[in-house]
Amino acid sequence: MSDSTTKYLFFTGKGGVGKTSLACATAVEMADAGKIVLLVSTDPASNLKDVLESAVDDSINPIKGLDNLFAININPENAAEEYRNRVTQPLEGIASKEEIKKIREDLSGACTTEIASFDEFSRFVSGETEGEKFDVIIFDTAPTGHTLRLLELPAAWSSFTEENPDGASCLGPTSALKSGKERYHKVVDRLRDSSCTTFYIVSRADKASLKEASRTSHEIMALGMTNQRLYINGVFKAIDHDDLLAQKIENLYNEQLNSIPTNLKQLDLKTFPLLPYNVLGIEKLRSLFNLKLQKTISDKEVSKQGDFQQELASIIQLTEELSSNQQHGLIMTMGKGGVGKTIAASAIAVLLAKKGFEVLLTTTDPAAHIQDFIDQLGELPGNLTIERIDPKVETQRYTEKILEQKGKGLDEEGRKLMLEDLKSPCTEEVAVFHAFSKAISLAKRKFVVMDTAPTGHTLLLLDTAGSYHRDIMRNNVNAGRLRTPYMSLQDHELSKIILVSLPETTPMREAASLQDDLNRAGIKPYAWLINQSLSMLSGISDPLLKSRANAEIEVIKTIKTKYADRTFGIPFIAEKKLLPALLEEYLNKVMN
Repeated sequence: MSDSTTKYLFFTGKGGVGKTSLACATAVEMADAGKIVLLVSTDPASNLKDVLESAVDDSINPIKGLDNLFAININPENAAEEYRNRVTQPLEGIASKEEIKKIREDLSGACTTEIASFDEFSRFVSGETEGEKFDVIIFDTAPTGHTLRLLELPAAWSSFTEENPDGASCLGPTSALKSGKERYHKVVDRLRDSSCTTFYIVSRADKASLKEASRTSHEIMALGMTNQRLYINGVFKAIDHDDLLAQKIENLYNEQLNSIPTNLKQLDLKTFPLLPYNVLGIEKLRSLFNLKLQKTISDKEVSKQGDFQQELASIIQLTEELSSNQQHGLIMTMGKGGVGKTIAASAIAVLLAKKGFEVLLTTTDPAAHIQDFIDQLGELPGNLTIERIDPKVETQRYTEKILEQKGKGLDEEGRKLMLEDLKSPCTEEVAVFHAFSKAISLAKRKFVVMDTAPTGHTLLLLDTAGSYHRDIMRNNVNAGRLRTPYMSLQDHELSKIILVSLPETTPMREAASLQDDLNRAGIKPYAWLINQSLSMLSGISDPLLKSRANAEIEVIKTIKTKYADRTFGIPFIAEKKLLPALLEEYLNKVMN
């Protein structure tokens, strides 16, 4: 049983660790106990409807099968559109249609989307909406980088609105926000109040997830949000101890559990086992906190054995295809958080470099785990360059550049006002986009392999590219000769998008949804890469592993027949140093 007694519960952590499953399971458990519960998703890539097997949209709706459980998904695009309408409606009849259109274009970036989404979220905590009628409000938050920015916004925007009362930013008049600065102060106070709010930091028993959980805990703690607990999800226990793979997986998990980062050791810890079934639907959600029900379902699932052997083309074959007819280009790995975009990007970059190409490996992910993988290799090819688009570094560079270019001739007071304006949260968005654009331009001379942030953040970044493209094409008389980053992404010869997914239903649906969004933008994915596939392995005898491998078959079949023109795979690797193990396996095949 969950032992939380606070009204507000936040589930946060690295993408793919099971935040949504645990948030939903907690909501179901509390609803079963008689509490009236509201489950709120603030993730742009939310999959609440899949996990709950019930309709979830941007209105508060009851969940099928439970009378006192309700859910809402804060839709970022809808929130942003409502915000734009609130900004422009007072101008109708005063400003021209062209001026209003220009304002709407200026408000089409990622920063507007994020602050509008936050504005909706904050009203549940402040009590400004229907939140007061619920006993418990559970927030299934976005992947960590987005969540931390979300939590920093109350303080950031309350100070920004004080210093810029006229709203001199890309957001337009701050009066268009539904919640005023006093509401933001109330939100911050409640998040910091241990009697009001509990933060559940969710992790897997692996180094990358625990490192991210440690960073999350530290940064939230620094914001004064101290009531934290640690949930470690998907802990594997072997059933067949003669299965060497099962032994290796269990030993790896135990080793990680024994080396939890120091700051996490101070938190109350609860572990949850790896199960032979996907946690979808009310009954299976109940099983996370009900060991008897868990065993009943597990026994039933484990009894379903079949032929699970699956053939998928390897990542080295993918790399061969990517470089067969060109010497340069942009390769982007995209997908839900935690599916393996970073290992895929790192492997492709190293393999391209070993083939003799000039390669830049970079990331737009705030969590930036690329270096962790690269450090596993030791010596790197001389033609491989590693970079990171660090939001804070890029913001500093951009701020200095603007002050140098536009601050000349201003007196001290004028430069001070310009610097204050550059403290807007929007500046970071613009700065990161400039770095993103620079990396794309390099793809005309070398291979640029880009590990992108989790899906929602990536779409916002691409939306910024689209906004920039529209603005350039509208305002430049020589637009016919310009090539914007958006045009580069639409160039199927130059840019290759690799959608990465796990062989599970929810990550597959997330990747399919991303593919739909990309297609609408004229950006066609090149291939799907299925990571951590047990069904690609032979010799598995452990019943739990066999059950999970068997469950992959239908998912992979759906991907191959319904979504992907090309499908590749990475088998499950039970090693601490994943990248060397992956490269060794495939490079040995090439050498032989």
